[in-house]
Amino acid sequence: MGANSTIRISKEDAVMICTIENPPANSLSQKVMGELSAAIDQFEKDPSQRVMILTGAGQFAFVAGADIRELIKIQSGREAEEMALSGQKILSKIENLSKPVIAAINAVCLGGGNELAMACHIRIASDRARFGQPEINLGIMPGFGGTQRLVHIVGMAKALELDLTGDMISAQEALRIGLINRLVTDDELMKEAVGMAKRIASKGAKATEFILDAVRKAGELPLEEGLVYEARLFGKVCETRDMKEGLSAFIEKRQPKFE
Repeated sequence: MGANSTIRISKEDAVMICTIENPPANSLSQKVMGELSAAIDQFEKDPSQRVMILTGAGQFAFVAGADIRELIKIQSGREAEEMALSGQKILSKIENLSKPVIAAINAVCLGGGNELAMACHIRIASDRARFGQPEINLGIMPGFGGTQRLVHIVGMAKALELDLTGDMISAQEALRIGLINRLVTDDELMKEAVGMAKRIASKGAKATEFILDAVRKAGELPLEEGLVYEARLFGKVCETRDMKEGLSAFIEKRQPKFE
C-alpha cells in the first residue's frame, strides 16, 4: 500500500497482518473499503500467505463504524442502497475466502466495525473492546450485514435487542453470547491472534479450504444435504498428498510437513 494508505500490511511467516489506519476512529470510508478490498485480493492471490489477521490501529477503535461525513452527503435512497451493496460485497469476499481471516479486535467495534468483524472467520477480542450496532441511534439501520450475520451468530432474540436498542455491550458479554471466540487482555491480543494464525497456517492447505467451505454450507443446506457435501469434500481431501503425510507422521510420531 502507498504512503497515504489507510491499510498497513505486514507479514510474519505465512501470516498477513492487515491493520486499518484511519484515525481517529478507523471509520470505514469509501477509501478504506477500497483499500481493504485490494488487501483481501492480495492475500487471496499470495500462496505464501495462509492466514490473515485484521485489526485496527491505535487505542480507541478496531473500527467505530461508517464514515459519518460520507453518510450525511447521501442524496437518495438508491445511492444509499448502492453503498450498502458495495460494502456487503467486500465483507462477503472476506467471508467466502478459501483461507481464514482472524479479527483481532483491539478496542471499540461498532456498526460497520462489528459487521466487518462478523465477516471474519474467527474473532479474538481485547478486554477493552466494546461491541454494538448503534445505527438506530442515528435514525438509520445496519447496512453491511448487521441484521443478517448477527442473527446467524447470536440468534434472533439477541440480534433484535442489539439492533433495536443500539446499546453497546462489553467484551465479556460478547463472549457470553458467542459474538467472539476468545477474550484476552489487551497486552495479549496480538500474541494470541498471531499464535492461532500460525497454528492454522501449519495445517494442510486443502483441509483448511475444505473445512471453511463445509462449515459455510452448514448454514445454507439442510443437515442431510450438508452431510453429503461433507462426505464429498472428505473424499477429495483423502486424495491429497497432505492426507498421506499427515497419517504417516502420526504413525511415525513426528510433525507432519504439509505442502
